[in-house]
Amino acid sequence: MEMLDILIIGAGPIGLNCALEAQKNNLSHVIIEKGTIVNSLYNYPLYMRFFSTAEKLEIGEIPFISTAPKPGRQEALEYYQGIARQKNLNINLYEKVLGVSKKDEIFEIKTTKAIYLAKNVVIATGFYDIPNLMNVPGENLPKVKHYYTEPYPYARQKIVVVGSSNSAVDAALETYRKGAEVTMIVRHSEISKSVKYWVKPDIENRITEGSIKAHFNAEMIEIKENSVVFKDEKGETHEIDNDFVLAMTGYLPDFDFLKNSGIEINGDCLNPFYNPETMETNISNLYLAGVVCGGKDTHLWFIENSRVHANMIINTILSKS
Repeated sequence: MEMLDILIIGAGPIGLNCALEAQKNNLSHVIIEKGTIVNSLYNYPLYMRFFSTAEKLEIGEIPFISTAPKPGRQEALEYYQGIARQKNLNINLYEKVLGVSKKDEIFEIKTTKAIYLAKNVVIATGFYDIPNLMNVPGENLPKVKHYYTEPYPYARQKIVVVGSSNSAVDAALETYRKGAEVTMIVRHSEISKSVKYWVKPDIENRITEGSIKAHFNAEMIEIKENSVVFKDEKGETHEIDNDFVLAMTGYLPDFDFLKNSGIEINGDCLNPFYNPETMETNISNLYLAGVVCGGKDTHLWFIENSRVHANMIINTILSKS
């Protein structure tokens, strides 16, 4: 069985960047990805635009050319998948990692298709795979969607959007403009301050004029076949007619996978332990990269500020060898 210098879990932008740095330094590597290349981006809303400009999304010193000030999902897919093709990165797709264990300084990585041995492992799995559930009755009904792709299925439907982040605001505005009757249920007292600056006035104006209803300091209580029940800021309970619930409540890293790999998880935000100077966890030669480092605080890391993790990790590996 081949002994790899580095095995990377996740073929997102940061996982790809780790592979580029490994390739540049003649380190044998493989990326294991349970979906397609940049699988999370593939599952983003079809018409999503990034907050960042193109140059802040670049990896491997390869220019990201965009015709728009803010690149969209399709441009990003073309860019990152194009890099994987051009650089001929060693990537195994539609293969899920089941477990990572270590014995005598060597990692054994079990997947749905094979077993690998590696001297170093990088976990760059992001956070988009596990929805942050509301844990209310009826959340498992088919009409409840934790992922939003496009507005067309919701034309002329009564939609409840739960949340006030970028994904919730985009879903509310897009479905409203395709003819949906939109109600937002927001836990906080206002639209999130992290919402894209060119979108925030739009949603606030639609709420002010009454085109989109919004209940702040509110909480979902129950989801029924044809209605939803929520509590308003006064503690009063309301039931309204409803066809679909778009639960844009965020997503979480796979904490069970991190724990089973031996990584310490600490604090209320379930922060995985790592050395911020090397990205090495409490397990020697096991590293974290990208947004998975933030635990439940998934707004802490982005592509633009975690691109440096690849250099930090590869430099640490080279210094040890």
